[in-house]
Parts: sequence; C-alpha cells; structure tokens
Amino acid sequence: MSNIPADLSYTAEHEWVAAPNADGVVRIGITDFAQDALGDVVYVQMPEPGTTITGNEVVGEVESTKSVSDIYAPVSGEVIARNDALDSDPALINSDPYGDGWLLEIKLAEADAVDSLLSASEYEQQVG
Repeated sequence: MSNIPADLSYTAEHEWVAAPNADGVVRIGITDFAQDALGDVVYVQMPEPGTTITGNEVVGEVESTKSVSDIYAPVSGEVIARNDALDSDPALINSDPYGDGWLLEIKLAEADAVDSLLSASEYEQQVG
C-alpha cells in the first residue's frame, strides 16, 4: 500500500501538492506510488526559477532505471525554487518523496488552484 499523506492534494498524473503558504507558494513532488512504479530514479530535469508554467503541461522529466516519465505541472504559476539537491542525489525521490525528494516550489497564478485537485482519499481510490 502506498503512503498517501492526508494533508496533501494530488493529481491523476501522480504529483502531490502541499497547501499554499501565506505567500501563495506551494511545494510539489511525485507520489510514493509514482516513485515505486518508476524504480530507482537516476536523473531529474526541472524548470529553472522564474519560469512560468501552466497546469497540466509537461514541465520536466524523471528518469529511472526502468523508464523516463514526464512531470506535469499540477498548477499554473511561477517557479520560485527547484530542489537542487536532486541534481547530485536524485534517489531522494525514492527515499523521501514527500520530504527531501520534493521537486519545485510554485507561486500560484490562482489562489484557489489547489481546490480542484484530488484529495488523499480520491487519489487512494485511483491507485488502490
């Protein structure tokens, strides 16, 4: 059974989104289910800070020993930060997908964008 934290929101493409902070910034990553399906992650390609991204569009990719998978933007906005630790240690996605293995921080274009994402229980039904 995958680890699906109840305090996060999810997409059908297996990304997670943390609740926005006071500045309207969310942290995103890929789910435990996704990292398990991928296998050992060996490379991550992500947009640089300052990049404007659009929800549901491909914004990067995760390469594993099994395959290459696209990373879809769960929300629209501006990339504020990327997890540079993944450049030297992409396996953080496998070992800690909801913590040290986060991907991007995004300043939301629309404050309520997270409301349209899946809840933990809805995501669990999808992958269950």
